[in-house]
Formats: sequence, C-alpha cells, structure tokens
Amino acid sequence: MGKTPSAVFTDMAGSTARLVALEALCDFRKSGEPVTRILTTLFAQNRLSPRDCQLVRALVFGILRRQQYLDCIVDLFSRHPVTKMKPRTLIALRIGVYQLLFMDRIPPSAAVNETVQAFKAGRQPKWLVRFVNGVLRSISRERNSLPTPECMTVDGLSVPNHPAWLVKRWEKSYGRQRTQDICRINNELPPLTLRVNTGLLPRHQFAAMLEGIGRVEYGKFAETALCLPDFHGDVAGLPGYDRGCFVVQDEAAQLATCLLTMKKGGRYLDGCAGVGGKTTHLAALLPTDARLTAIEPEKRRYRLLGENLQRLQVTGVTTMNMDLAGFSATTGEKYDAILLDVPCSGTGVIRRRPDIRWNRREGDLPGYQRQQLQLLRTAASLVRKDGIIVYATCSLEPEENSEIIDTFLAEYTEFFIEDARRFLPSAAAHLVTAEGYFQPTPEQELDGFFAARLRRKAE
Repeated sequence: MGKTPSAVFTDMAGSTARLVALEALCDFRKSGEPVTRILTTLFAQNRLSPRDCQLVRALVFGILRRQQYLDCIVDLFSRHPVTKMKPRTLIALRIGVYQLLFMDRIPPSAAVNETVQAFKAGRQPKWLVRFVNGVLRSISRERNSLPTPECMTVDGLSVPNHPAWLVKRWEKSYGRQRTQDICRINNELPPLTLRVNTGLLPRHQFAAMLEGIGRVEYGKFAETALCLPDFHGDVAGLPGYDRGCFVVQDEAAQLATCLLTMKKGGRYLDGCAGVGGKTTHLAALLPTDARLTAIEPEKRRYRLLGENLQRLQVTGVTTMNMDLAGFSATTGEKYDAILLDVPCSGTGVIRRRPDIRWNRREGDLPGYQRQQLQLLRTAASLVRKDGIIVYATCSLEPEENSEIIDTFLAEYTEFFIEDARRFLPSAAAHLVTAEGYFQPTPEQELDGFFAARLRRKAE
C-alpha cells in the first residue's frame, strides 16, 4: 500500500484531532462549504497543538482524495453496505481506514483506538461503537493483503476517487488514458509552489533563504516559481513570510498573469481580484507611472486581499469592495488591459482542493457560464480600443472556457484572440492549444487552467 507524504506522525496524537477531523467531514457533507473554511472555524473553537492541526488536515484532505477507495475497503469487511450507513458512522470508518492504509507512522492500535474514542465521544449507541471497532480491527488484521487502489476498477478505470459525472465528462474531452492520469494526479498530495515577490528580491536570493528546509527547486515553467516538494508544514513559518517575500501560487496561475502585458503609464484593472494572488503579481510587474485597480465584491476575500497587499508590501494599488457591474456603472475610465479571473467550478484545482470534486454538480455549470459571460461583457465595456482582456478560469470544463470565448467573439466582433505563446516563457509553449489558449491540465504537473488573451481592434 502506497503511503502519502503526510504520514509524519510518530507519536499518538489524542482522539481530539480525530474528533475535529470527524466534525469537519460531517460539516462538509452537510453544508458543502469549502473544507478550508470549516477547518478555520473548528481550529478557532478547539485548542489544538500545531502537530494535531497538521494531523487533522492530513486526515481530512487525504480522505477526500481517497474516499471511494476507502468505501470499497469498508464494504469488503462490513455486512452493512456503506450506501446504507449513517454519515457519521461511515466517516469515522474512513478516518480509521485511512490511518491504517496510508499513514504508516501511526501504530495500527492507535489508529483504531483513538478513532473509536472520537466516534464514541458523539454519544453513539454502544452497539454502533462496537460495530465501528470491529470493522476497523478486521481491516487492521488484513491490511497487508488488501487490494491497492490500482487493482480496483470502476467502469474499467482504477478507482478514480471522483464522481462518475465528472469522469465521464473528462473522458469525452480528454480520452480515457488522459482522464485516468488526471484522476491519478488529483489523488496525490501536490508539492508546495511559491511565487517569489520579485518586487522585493530576486528568485535566487529567496531560494538561498530557504536552504535547510528541504529540497528547493526552480519552477519548470514560470520564472518567478519555486517548488518545495518535501515541505508539508505551516507556510507562515517559512523564512520571509512576514516580510512578504512570497505568496503560495501554482505555476499555472503565475503564467496566466504573464498574458497581461503592461506598459509605462498604463491603466490596468483586475476585475475579479479574489484574495490577491494575481493582483500582487501584477503589482510586482507594474511599470513606472502605471496604475492598477483591483475589484472584489465578497467581504471576506476583500479583507484577505487587503492583508495580502500589506504583507507583500504592495503600494499604489486601488482596491474597491464592489462587483464589476457596479464599478462599471460608476467609473468613467477605460483601461489598457483587464485581467478577468472569473468565479468558476474549480475542477482544474481538485488536487489542491479535493473537496471540490464532491460539492460540485453538473447542473452548476450553466450558472457559472451565465455569470462568466456577463463579466466578460462588462469587461468589454471597460477596455479601450487596442486594449487587452485576459479571461481566465481554473476549470477544465468547455462550458466555462472555449464555449465562453466562442459566444463572446460572435457577439463582439471587434475582439480577436492573440496566441498565448507569444507572451509566455518558451518552456510553457506546449501548454498552449492550436487556438492560442493557455490550457494546462493537472497531469502536466500544474493546476488545470484556461486563459485567453483577447485584443480589441484599434479601429
């Protein structure tokens, strides 16, 4: 059985960590809220050691990546099928099985006993506690002879740990083998990727600051990227965090920002700034006398945007807590270029956010599409002649990507596509499609992404 890099727990953390993981997964199943937000709330309510917090995260994210496989194992040992189990019971079994099969530094006895104690803390009936205990002990005895994920198939694919509707869509778009590769990489723990704040210091200087924390590798594609494949601790503890030397950002997002070229004295707009990953990147590249405005409507993200701008020592960026339509109605300015990193399904970043696969539905896509097209139409009203719109998503779905561009270009004939290859490092040229779209997929060892550079005709 393969082990995940998160298996670094040599001592017996108490059942409290398992209980918090249990509550987080139960809350996620009930609410569908992003699991990182759920964990933030639970960590604030429970005084856990940094080590226990690390264990909770490893359990929660690991289980979300291996959920279908874990259920298959439980089904082999339980007379009661998983489809008929109460959610809390099944989640407790997943927590125990994940430790037994994927966290080899946790003793099997601790994996079983502490998980049962966490389940018991929820005032479960004695017979149900005995059931969970019995199933976990049976699996523990046989753990070295169990089928591996690669040996178990669903519809001819090794257990993909993705919902069937999503797998079928990807097979249609990418073929069976590539879909299998995407699912496989999504189920692995991704390396930590940083974007160096080159407005403060060069990449090689920051790399030297990280000496002694494990392997530090230059990115394969982006000239501002560093990868830390062995680091799984608290990012805020890395050298230079408080000084704003870096931001966590995948290479795909770093490359997408590069499509928005800027010139001295220009006027630029980030129309969907979020927490500021791309905003701060644009600010680091901003030429002399150029101006950058960042728009973010959601209050929590807007607050984090401000915190990130402050931490990265970014100045000269105007921020507004409003949506793009409201901004468009109040501004009289036209922009040389607009970055539009639109809200989307996020199916390209499942390896970093494994909960996405379980809280999206195929029926969500038309709603995203309507919102994205409206944002693009609004951006078109704000860009000057000969100006640029960079439309971007972290989705793999054509409804949010090429279909949006096709519809937009049919309506707005004064715009045309510019080949993304012209604006990216040569190492990233193969990530651009024949149509000129920047479109990497996860099996290429970066996030799934889509970006199109649209130019408005000068006349």
